[in-house]
Amino acid sequence: MSLPNKKSKTAVFLINLGTPDSPNTPDVRKYLREFLMDRRVIDIPWFNRWLLINMIIAPFRSPKSAHEYKKLWTEKGSPLMFHGVAIKELLQETLGDSYKVVLGMRYQNPSIESAAKELEAKGYNKVIVIPLFPQYASASTGSAVEEALRVLGKWEITPHIEVISKFFDHPLFIKAFAEKGNAYLAKQSWDHIIFSYHGIPERQIVKASIGDQCKLGTCCQVYGSRNEYCYRAQCYETTRLLVKEMGLAEDTYSVSFQSRLGKTPWIKPYTDHNIEELAKAGKKSILFFSPSFIADCLETTVEGGEEYKLLFEEHGGKDWQLVESLNTNATWVACLKDMVVSKG
Repeated sequence: MSLPNKKSKTAVFLINLGTPDSPNTPDVRKYLREFLMDRRVIDIPWFNRWLLINMIIAPFRSPKSAHEYKKLWTEKGSPLMFHGVAIKELLQETLGDSYKVVLGMRYQNPSIESAAKELEAKGYNKVIVIPLFPQYASASTGSAVEEALRVLGKWEITPHIEVISKFFDHPLFIKAFAEKGNAYLAKQSWDHIIFSYHGIPERQIVKASIGDQCKLGTCCQVYGSRNEYCYRAQCYETTRLLVKEMGLAEDTYSVSFQSRLGKTPWIKPYTDHNIEELAKAGKKSILFFSPSFIADCLETTVEGGEEYKLLFEEHGGKDWQLVESLNTNATWVACLKDMVVSKG
């Protein structure tokens, strides 16, 4: 007599960066301390990092950051959070009862650990981990995966784990962002289009380089097996795919990197410098993309939508338009579903 087959119980573990519990200074300080003490985010010796974060950055930056978060906050709370909850529910609906979808944040709440406990209690024996960062970087995807594996590895019955470490080149991801941009291209013509990605320190690019591949320059113009996990190369490849999907001419767009922190060199070109140069060159209208963010947050709504707009206008620009993040876009939901189903 044969034993009946036991159906696999599969969970989908969505992970995003996280957000303070509120825009008030104590909660922002708590968030910054956890975020910036991550060894993958500020990759310097622990004691030096502890001094920098706890003696300088957290005490002095928290009030300013809280002011910025108050600009972002809505009646529903943080956009990163409520869009995350919404995408979890939409993905659950489209996947059906064959899967269980949960959301965890790398920093603050809901934590990766709390989401994992829910899955362990219900006996899920396969977990598909999807960090919601299109391009792989050690400080984002790498950190999220490391924490997820640490937590899941503590289960008494270790589940089968599948990790989707990058998806910037998934056709539906590209299509979803193109849909967002095409809606604005249909309304008017733009002098220039900026594809702006979150920056990281140059040293983190070099550390992740295979052999002597990384030159922090033209090597990123060609994407292949040797620079597959180079963050900068992935960003340039994302742009090439979007440009092709949207049918843009080569001389109508540029790539740059935003949100740098401190005085150490970050990957170039810098977005603020790019904006100044474009305005001084006579560009009067700019369409602004941030394709490293799948949900609106400080870096898109405030930095990209407000601060860069003011910078552009200060240097002679007139018309500035932020292309919103994917948020709950239906094609983005379909992209997530396709990634999950491809892993079984």
